[in-house]
Amino acid sequence: MPHHSRPTTSPLRTRNYRLYFSGQLVSVPGTWLQTVAQAWLVLQLTPSGSALGITVALQALPVLLLGPWAGAVADATDKRKMLLGTQALQAALALALGALTVAGVVELWMVWVLALGLGVARALDVPTRQAFVSELVTPEALPRAISINSTVAAAARMVGPAAAGALIAALGVGTCFLINGASFLGPLLGLAAMDTAKLHRPSMPPKRQPHAVQEGLSYVKDRKDLLVPLLMMALVGTFAYEFQVTIPLLAHETFDLGATGFGLLYAAMGLGSVVAGLTVAGRVAPRIRTITVAALVFGASLALAAISPTPEIAALFLAATGAASVVFSSTTNATVQLRAAPRMRGRVVALYIVAFMGSTPLGGPLVGAVGEAAGARAALAVGALGCLTAAALAVATNAGIDFHRRSALSAGPPASPDR
Repeated sequence: MPHHSRPTTSPLRTRNYRLYFSGQLVSVPGTWLQTVAQAWLVLQLTPSGSALGITVALQALPVLLLGPWAGAVADATDKRKMLLGTQALQAALALALGALTVAGVVELWMVWVLALGLGVARALDVPTRQAFVSELVTPEALPRAISINSTVAAAARMVGPAAAGALIAALGVGTCFLINGASFLGPLLGLAAMDTAKLHRPSMPPKRQPHAVQEGLSYVKDRKDLLVPLLMMALVGTFAYEFQVTIPLLAHETFDLGATGFGLLYAAMGLGSVVAGLTVAGRVAPRIRTITVAALVFGASLALAAISPTPEIAALFLAATGAASVVFSSTTNATVQLRAAPRMRGRVVALYIVAFMGSTPLGGPLVGAVGEAAGARAALAVGALGCLTAAALAVATNAGIDFHRRSALSAGPPASPDR
């Protein structure tokens, strides 16, 4: 019936999701302000690709170490209350870094300590936030909701870095940290205003168990439709999603750009992500063939950006990189969320986050060291190789088969959410 079906496919028709979406719309650009400003601050303190890689790694290390446990906590915790705590902690850390920078007393070790603290907060926040989306909308609306989230992140990647470049040039790097800290007020107010009676929670939330993490790993190991995309994301996450290292090096060392040009390179990639998020992501079937094609385009775009002779041509291929990256990440995210049973969703999403963000402690220093030794072009080439390797893995494991067909043959119909 048309009147009944329209709301199920339009997540923005749901008040709780609109509140969540509005908060993210305010906060995520602020996060990118901090990302760009932190990279620029490190390069000001010490012009070292390795130092930049270590900074990124420290911020991502907690995701790698705590990710699976955080997913188990998310499965057995009131996600809204957890997010209120993690968002407030991230705000406090951003404000602290801003105060130190504005006061002119910041040192590299302080940046590293606060980056590590931010990583701990995000290790708990990101899997909880990803899994929380499934409580805001119906299963039919979930793919589109995930796509909207990816588009918001992509738009923030376009707006945040460009704004950061202008703010750094006009007001100094510390201002970006202070603005990011203030931006968390958006999601905090949105979470506080939600109607908890209308959240799509399991009728009986799972209790925390001592072997919950092991159960999650075993669950994924026995599900090829989950294992293959997670392995692909681990490869791409380790080598290709190191933009916090490669783009600053490309701007600073290869093209000798100032803060504004640095921000515009980020913005070009964000523009491609937004276009893809609005036109492609969330509208393609969640199957490994789609993920494989996106990985191939991702790798080719990175390779072309690596050999670009001018910043303008590099920006063009970075836009293509952004487009492929958002299709790759959002399709992988939607796949694992839709295929996972509701009681396991937090743990499966946490493993996705570990593969996506937690791989950075391995890839960040490696890509940073390559960039320092051989230049930003070589660092981008490493990312391209990671994407192509992930695509080769999918082909080698016959991963081009449609997820729906694989599920029908091996796992049966997807489990309906507990309501």
